[in-house]
Amino acid sequence: MTLIRAAGAVSPVSLLSSSRPTTPAGPASGPTPRIEPVPTPDPSKARHSDSNSPDSGAIPIQRSLRATTMRHVATIDVAPWSRAHQTRLFVVDAVLVAFALTVAFVVRFALGFPGGGIVEPTTSYVLISLLLFPGWLLALSMERSRDRRIVGVGVTEYHKVFQATWKFFAVVAGVSYLLRFDLARGYVAVALPLGIALLLGGRFHARRWLQGQRSSGECLSPLIVAGSRAGVLDLITELHANPQAGYVVVGACVPDGDRELGALIEGVPVLGDVLDVPAAVRQTGARSVAVGGCDSLTSTVVRNLGWELETTGTELIVVPGLVDVAGPRVLMSPAEGLSLVHIDAPTFSGGKYLAKTVIDWLLALGAVVVLAVPLALVAVVVKATSPGSVLYRQERIGRDGTPFQMLKFRSMRTGADAEVASLADLNEAGGPLFKIRDDPRVTTIGRYMRRYSIDELPQFFNVLRGDMALVGPRPQLPGEVAKYDGHAARRLLVKPGITGLWQVSGRSDLEWKVGLRKDVFYTENWTVFSDFVILAKTFKAIVAHKGAY
Repeated sequence: MTLIRAAGAVSPVSLLSSSRPTTPAGPASGPTPRIEPVPTPDPSKARHSDSNSPDSGAIPIQRSLRATTMRHVATIDVAPWSRAHQTRLFVVDAVLVAFALTVAFVVRFALGFPGGGIVEPTTSYVLISLLLFPGWLLALSMERSRDRRIVGVGVTEYHKVFQATWKFFAVVAGVSYLLRFDLARGYVAVALPLGIALLLGGRFHARRWLQGQRSSGECLSPLIVAGSRAGVLDLITELHANPQAGYVVVGACVPDGDRELGALIEGVPVLGDVLDVPAAVRQTGARSVAVGGCDSLTSTVVRNLGWELETTGTELIVVPGLVDVAGPRVLMSPAEGLSLVHIDAPTFSGGKYLAKTVIDWLLALGAVVVLAVPLALVAVVVKATSPGSVLYRQERIGRDGTPFQMLKFRSMRTGADAEVASLADLNEAGGPLFKIRDDPRVTTIGRYMRRYSIDELPQFFNVLRGDMALVGPRPQLPGEVAKYDGHAARRLLVKPGITGLWQVSGRSDLEWKVGLRKDVFYTENWTVFSDFVILAKTFKAIVAHKGAY
């Protein structure tokens, strides 16, 4: 589900990017938010049908229009945790940027590489370093890389750090050209990649800290949700399952909510009708309001609600109901009196996909060269510890339904495929999958290889042959594809991957439907940048070896 925030710049944020499986869960299964209990409204004070009553909590058109004439409009009320975290990120960025520039200075001038011998550093490069330091930090701020709405969830934060850095150095290069100043290429060649790596690493560790806080109920923003009962239920379920989104729902406003004040929706109290949002905000101290589709929430009502919330410094979030659509495919085109949300079609060909293919091939070639000796050693161990071939070839279904032979180091005894029927009662997986946690067919060395995904290393050769990609949906067996229904076949629109969202989100521990949803989400919304993020998460998943059996 995509949230589009109406306060400030529009920023689509996917609630599904969390690595947690999206399963319905009440508050009892999630973190315990450190938010004061919401008092149950007094039914005797409920809003009556006369929305123009001066004591009403509704949003009468006449009263809402006063927002346009107010001399002072409150800014968004930022939570204390947000200000502290932004300060923390600024300090981390400053330390890492200073370190990157210092290393670049020393490497280029003191050590003499890359691109030249040891030279005496000039005063000009000391000055340049002192100017690049605040400029780099300013670029990160202008790109809004520390925005509280993107930290801790999704890849947008990483993308903004990357964008801010290369744009900054592009400006530096342009200014150097205009001023005819020959900026040392070795200096830039060290500062740029090192700075990006350090900043992304710093954000990763800051995110882990923030996610830990959110998992324990800290650093969450209280949220009111309003809309149809079905839409409110879906949104509450999503947010309960994904605390890393940074919100805790403290109240709901639904049509005819006056009649069921104090009733619960997934553990969240109903605070009134959809027009009672301002009153609910004042009652709960909520800092954000999320509104979804509903007959009562017309465009005029939502506009007036925005004006009303401006006076309280509350953030307005619009939930357009664009399920499984990520930010890169969402484009807002403001027109006179109208804002249109455009959804780009998924990309399965063209220059972008060609770039992905080339990058995959080059990285796979590099991996084969670097891992040549370890691959040979593993082959020797497999051959020496159990009878049979070193490699296991299995038919899988690739892009556009084309079958191919996927390679693995053999981790089971010879003839294991013929034993599937006799072990059907032990199957622990759902859907068409077949998985046994303590599979008796796995060899001793095979159990170790599966634990750390060593058995999948030969799939780099599948990438070089063009059958697979480094990142993509899980490779499917013909029997699994034969049971596809609905949108499951969309995962065949791209090449299957050695790793992917399914693999970094729990692997065999994921339910079939959850894993399928993640694969389809990747297929529809992949980007080259998100591929690198998934590759980085893969190393973490391998070390943790969660769901690997």
